Amino acid sequence: MTELTRVALLSGLIFSSLGLQAFQKIDPKKEKSDIVVPKGFNVQILGNDLGKIRHLTVSDNGIIYLNRSKLGEDGTSLLMLEDSNNDGKIDNKLSFGKLPGTGIKIKDNYLYTSSNSAIFRYKLNAQNQVNNTENPELIVSGLADHGRDNAKPFTLDNEDNLYVTVGSWNDPCRDPETGKGMMPCPLLDSAGGIWRFSSLKANQTFNEGSRYATGVKNGVAMDWNFQTNTLFSVVHGRGAFHDVYPQYYTAQQSAELPAETMYELKEGDDAGWPYVYFDHKQNKKILAPEYGGDGKKTAADEALDPLMAFPAHLGPNDLLFYTGKMFPARYRNGAFIAFHGQSPELKKGYFVAFVPFKNGKPSGNWEIFADNFSGIDLASPTGPIQHRPCGLAHGPDGELYVCDDLGGTLYRITYK
Repeated sequence: MTELTRVALLSGLIFSSLGLQAFQKIDPKKEKSDIVVPKGFNVQILGNDLGKIRHLTVSDNGIIYLNRSKLGEDGTSLLMLEDSNNDGKIDNKLSFGKLPGTGIKIKDNYLYTSSNSAIFRYKLNAQNQVNNTENPELIVSGLADHGRDNAKPFTLDNEDNLYVTVGSWNDPCRDPETGKGMMPCPLLDSAGGIWRFSSLKANQTFNEGSRYATGVKNGVAMDWNFQTNTLFSVVHGRGAFHDVYPQYYTAQQSAELPAETMYELKEGDDAGWPYVYFDHKQNKKILAPEYGGDGKKTAADEALDPLMAFPAHLGPNDLLFYTGKMFPARYRNGAFIAFHGQSPELKKGYFVAFVPFKNGKPSGNWEIFADNFSGIDLASPTGPIQHRPCGLAHGPDGELYVCDDLGGTLYRITYK
């Protein structure tokens, strides 16, 4: 039995090509978006109720692929959307796959996609369409999946390398019996970092990869920066300070710490988790309380310094370096970040931020680029959250696509 057959049987992998179908007509009342963007930009809704769409990618001829974290109503996990007559509206849809996940990328005539424990790829035809939906090629299997922080986002470079985040399911690497931090943290052997594999070799196991960077608690937002030829990640911070250590942290401090952090990661780097966290208010690395910290003790300098820090609990879920030409020049090579959560400190959340870059490094303060996905005032909420931005991609003309995994909405942002 081949490894692909084994994984298929264990995971219930049954692919069915449903064929190209007419996309459900969008209610004109829903075409108008309430998303707030800078002057000169326009937001268009391309689809609603698409399911829990996490990440997306767009081919050079405009075909959109999305990965869902849960099977849709039709029992599939992947979507291919196409504007076949170039009228600016989606009119064809292909649903396929039964392995829900997060990551999805197009590279060298292949569509790469992830479940919560494996990476697959599909061959694309000359029109960038997946012809054979029933037989994906298994690239990597055996990625740790313990049900929490188990998304497997990934990115690729131009040297046939595949970089995969394996998040930690134990927020502080705390021993459940003693309540103390495990030293050394045994999770770091298989989680809390980014692993590198070949993007071309089939049937790799986890052990065939190499740990590229460690101490990265859950780097859901990641992208390869082709200008610097390096890997960047924006990382979810840990939580539960006041709950376990009220002698060191107030409830407010627990709500506002630690920072969500951006790193440029090179082979062998250590971002410090679980021993270290970054306090953006003190602007320094702090020793975690499980390892002898008290909220004030400065951590050792061995841990990598973040390039930028964001308020706690914003939940960075995708990172995109903008290389298109549609937007004004100040956006070129800068970073867009989809924030999936909300900050008690800012009383803001569920937005797409922008970080200007110069010479491959952040240059200036970050800013909110696209806001009001929540649909409510988070300082005085009057109803449920409507949308949570999760995935980012740019199209062949430089337009920015954003998908939302709460309302299942797909947006396209253009500039006049």
